[in-house]
Amino acid sequence: MAAPGKKDYYEILGVSREASSDDIKKAYRTLTRKYHPDANPGDKEAEAKYKEINEANEVLSDPKKRAQYDQFGYVGDVPPEGFGGFGGQGQTFTQEDIGDLFGNLFGGGFGGRRRSANPNAPRRGADLEATVRLTLEEAYRGVTRKLEIPRLDTCRRCGGSGAEPGSSVNVCPTCHGSGQVFQVVNTPFGQMQQSGTCPTCRGKGKTVDKVCTECRGKGRVRRTATVDVKIPAGADNGMRLRVSSKGEAGVNGGPSGDLFILTEVMPDARFTRRDDDLNTTVEITFPQAALGCEVKVETFDGIEKLDIPAGTQAGSKLRIRGRGMPRLKTKGNGDMNILVKIKVPRTLTQKERKLLKELAKESGVETAE
Repeated sequence: MAAPGKKDYYEILGVSREASSDDIKKAYRTLTRKYHPDANPGDKEAEAKYKEINEANEVLSDPKKRAQYDQFGYVGDVPPEGFGGFGGQGQTFTQEDIGDLFGNLFGGGFGGRRRSANPNAPRRGADLEATVRLTLEEAYRGVTRKLEIPRLDTCRRCGGSGAEPGSSVNVCPTCHGSGQVFQVVNTPFGQMQQSGTCPTCRGKGKTVDKVCTECRGKGRVRRTATVDVKIPAGADNGMRLRVSSKGEAGVNGGPSGDLFILTEVMPDARFTRRDDDLNTTVEITFPQAALGCEVKVETFDGIEKLDIPAGTQAGSKLRIRGRGMPRLKTKGNGDMNILVKIKVPRTLTQKERKLLKELAKESGVETAE
């Protein structure tokens, strides 16, 4: 259930709460193609829908964010206004105070003080994804691409602390570094406790004397980074490559996320691909098919000579071994498969017509003439 005032991300993507990550990715791609601004120029509703779709995907495609959303109905350090209250009035306590209170009331039956995850603990940065379009020849040879990747990077001015250089970072005096405070409220069922984000540090567990002027205390800034991505020889359409540590910067000194590259190989006018093999076509005349001949076949590594045996039939398939795509998991290449077509002339000279009639007569076959 979404938090009050928040839209249902599952409803926006049109998937159930049990949807797998692949289901979410498929729904996201379908909707972005439908509502992309380039496909709907000047359509404000489509633009707003496109933003909603991206917001929903950002949460549901991240396992940690999705888990928080499923549990609390919101994502982030601060819950939305009006979230989770009982409507009663009460007094605000720190996490340590609540631990002491329930420890005294129940004789330690709750295990003493309870602590949530440390908000200042290192956290890994988010993973990113980008698509690289390749020609079939680029996929054959392998290529290195320079990609411009928008991402959150560690602030260079403060080094990720969120404090202006020379300013000190302190433990929050309100929550004592936990990032949370608790409130005991009066309800029709008696007094109950509810937790909330510390209003002083906004869940960070620390305060600074002077906020960094570049990142405004967040510790990270959005920049466009140039990343060299090496696509291996033999890359196939839809292949997913991982570039380690090229995602968004971590928080509190945590490691960076990864960058995932999805390859999109465009069709080629000369060859079609099937697994590691390449397929092409050659046309020969009837005399060549009957008597045999040598033809030249284009490959990505130059021209190859191919012997056509005498008596070759239309539709026959021949092979040049090792002239297909490089194999990714093993050594060597696939094969080049050649489909033979017989080229029939649309017009004939008088001499050609006479010779063909003689051939037909010699072969004992009837013709229209």
